[in-house]
Amino acid sequence: MLTAAIRKAFAEGQDSAAFTLDVQFEAAAGVTALYGPSGSGKTLTLDMIAGFAQAEAGRILLDDRILFDSGARVNLRPQERACGYVFQNHALFPHMTLRENLAFAAQGLPRLERHRRIAEQLDRFKLTALAGRLPHQLSGGEKQRGSIARALLASPRAVLLDEPARGLDFALRADFHELVQQMRASLEIPILLVTHDLEECFALADRMLIYEAGRIVHRGAVSELRSSPGTAAVARLMGGFNVYAAEVLALDPGRQSSRVRLLDTELDGPHLPGCFLGDQISLCARPEELRVANSPGKNRIRVDLVRTKERAQLVDADFGSELLVSVSRERWAEVSEAGPKAGWWVEIPAAALRPLSSAPAPR
Repeated sequence: MLTAAIRKAFAEGQDSAAFTLDVQFEAAAGVTALYGPSGSGKTLTLDMIAGFAQAEAGRILLDDRILFDSGARVNLRPQERACGYVFQNHALFPHMTLRENLAFAAQGLPRLERHRRIAEQLDRFKLTALAGRLPHQLSGGEKQRGSIARALLASPRAVLLDEPARGLDFALRADFHELVQQMRASLEIPILLVTHDLEECFALADRMLIYEAGRIVHRGAVSELRSSPGTAAVARLMGGFNVYAAEVLALDPGRQSSRVRLLDTELDGPHLPGCFLGDQISLCARPEELRVANSPGKNRIRVDLVRTKERAQLVDADFGSELLVSVSRERWAEVSEAGPKAGWWVEIPAAALRPLSSAPAPR
């Protein structure tokens, strides 16, 4: 278990605004994703856990071992913290071969154990044939595997990954995802992953910490956040949600349903516990849960197509007014043929709508 309660402030400068990082969290074995916009404090959090930056106040514990405690004046050096760190740029020493980079990380081990562990890691990450190459002679994916191999060499008690898939193509990103899944299955230690990619969070993480302006504005299991982000602010931070202002027109607790006015249209809505008639509320829905049609029907809104964006398996159709719909290529071909002639309709199923709190999420 990794436990952190840390604070660090930066004063306003001539070319920079003031910034304060103030976060508290626990990370159990498995993958915890730190997600949020650039400059929100995610990498700084990793740097303070690893010992490359010092917090002004707080405490960091790893398996009940104190790494940092401002009150007790404990601040272990990075090499004493048992944290494996994989940097954005991989940070392999340019003048050392791959084998020498691994040997540097293993210099605290006995000689025979060091050679055995290096050979194991080179074989595990399919790097044996590349061990004599310098970093500039390696591809992006090979550097990444080398950096992860180096981070795991000394049997760390936590692994810190700072956007390690940044700049990788689709195939290499898939390889990285497989590596992380293998690490999660074989190592019962906390793995902290900094990422800007929401799909990467959903694919790899067990839990998410959502950062904004130096604070954790929401946290939870990925499965929970994927279905309901909690607040409208968090839904917009995460992306991947349509967020709507709505008015409660009718409530039917017995059927666990409601009627709402949304985008100037009356629709069937979800169960809304704690709401009253006339309340102004926020609702959200994921784009893949909405449907495109060419005719009116239940819970459908007449719309005009603004733009489309094609992806590998899906088409994102933007109809404006927070009506982004993700549909399969086959379904899009079916409806788009008749679209201009018959018109466009977007169906918002009641089950797809989830209530959001307007109150700020707790830290």
